[in-house]
Amino acid sequence: MRLLITGARGKVGRATVATAQAAGHAVTATDLSAPVFERPADDEPAYVQADLTDAGQVYAVLARGFDAVIHAAAIPEPTRNPPHVVFHNNLQSVFNLLEAAIRLGIPRFVNVSSETVPGFFFPERSFRPDYLPVDEEHPVRPQDPYALAKAFGEQLCDAAVARSDLRAISIRPSWVQWEGNYARNLGPQIRDPDEPNAGYWAYIDAYDLADALLLAAGSDLPGHEVIYIASPDAASTLTLPELLERHGLSGAIELRELAREDAGGVSIEKARRLLGYAPSRSWRDYLDERGEPRPREVEPSEAQPGR
Repeated sequence: MRLLITGARGKVGRATVATAQAAGHAVTATDLSAPVFERPADDEPAYVQADLTDAGQVYAVLARGFDAVIHAAAIPEPTRNPPHVVFHNNLQSVFNLLEAAIRLGIPRFVNVSSETVPGFFFPERSFRPDYLPVDEEHPVRPQDPYALAKAFGEQLCDAAVARSDLRAISIRPSWVQWEGNYARNLGPQIRDPDEPNAGYWAYIDAYDLADALLLAAGSDLPGHEVIYIASPDAASTLTLPELLERHGLSGAIELRELAREDAGGVSIEKARRLLGYAPSRSWRDYLDERGEPRPREVEPSEAQPGR
């Protein structure tokens, strides 16, 4: 496929670019950082700098012609930028890309949404999920500008497919990890199961997520589907029922049937069913049972700075 991958120099984008190129796709990468006037490396994708909140720049990029857009660019959480900046950046970019994709006849759009859409990750007034594992049918009640923008981005996809022949898939990833940040992010909660966890111990490896995004880009599913992506196991040595009991939440949150004994707080059954999604990586590949790094040889595609 001819793919445009946005946010190509961020955590998700880098993994997706590397995975797409390894699979033989023709990749054009875009991000805010400036290109350099150097002879490109043999494995370097085409790159164009663009501000996706500017409709003119978006049209100029998409006019190059693509089979699918994978939109991974975003301010990645709501607490380190002013609220209006987060909301405007994350929503306007989706609108501009969808509008240009429709007008330019690009057939498929993959929108990287977020597990935060239901709203219980960054609320000002805390609340709990109605049930676990969370799935695509869970009610959506976002409060913060990040989750709101992601929820509205999904609605923009609904509107886009209603008014055009575009097909869209919104992927809601869990907390994204890669080889360089497993110990920093997940190590503390593995060592201390009493540490609170807003995502209910769900996570996803950046390269498993990249695999899912490419499956979505190549999918002929009609309309617009919203699909969670997570690793099948919890980021803990304890089971989800044990963790809920430990945190005083047993009985306070409905616990539904788990796909496996060590499952985390997000269901990926829809991803398996509609995309053939089969994640192959686990935190245990990188950390031991004490949350300490395992010695391992880093694959070249993994040698990236995380965002």
